[in-house]
Amino acid sequence: MSKKKKKVQESTTAAEHMAFEETTSTDILRANLKEIVTYDGVVGYILRNSTSAVIDIKDSTKIMDYATLSSSAFDASEEVLKLFDLGDIRNIVIEGNDMKIISLTVNENKISIFMEKNADCEKVLRRLRKS
Repeated sequence: MSKKKKKVQESTTAAEHMAFEETTSTDILRANLKEIVTYDGVVGYILRNSTSAVIDIKDSTKIMDYATLSSSAFDASEEVLKLFDLGDIRNIVIEGNDMKIISLTVNENKISIFMEKNADCEKVLRRLRKS
């Protein structure tokens, strides 16, 4: 009987360790996003995973618009990947007349960063890859 208890304790410890790693990784990611939002031309970001979402948008009246755009970008990219059998995506950049959006997945976190058209996408992506 003591072996069963020991295995359960080991499993719990492993699960706690994985949860700690996820939390630590997400905390680092959030810190990097807080830095990115200060970059010239960055309007804000949405960070979401299966349990939570963090939104930091300068124009709070457009939060729903940005959330819809973010979700639609991820959904459309998944459809295109399946349709053309492209494999995994590294990031998505959608560019409009005045703004652009970068969407990517880091671990289990989906991130969308909204920026003015002249903002530096590569600087943002370099910072996120350090997460």
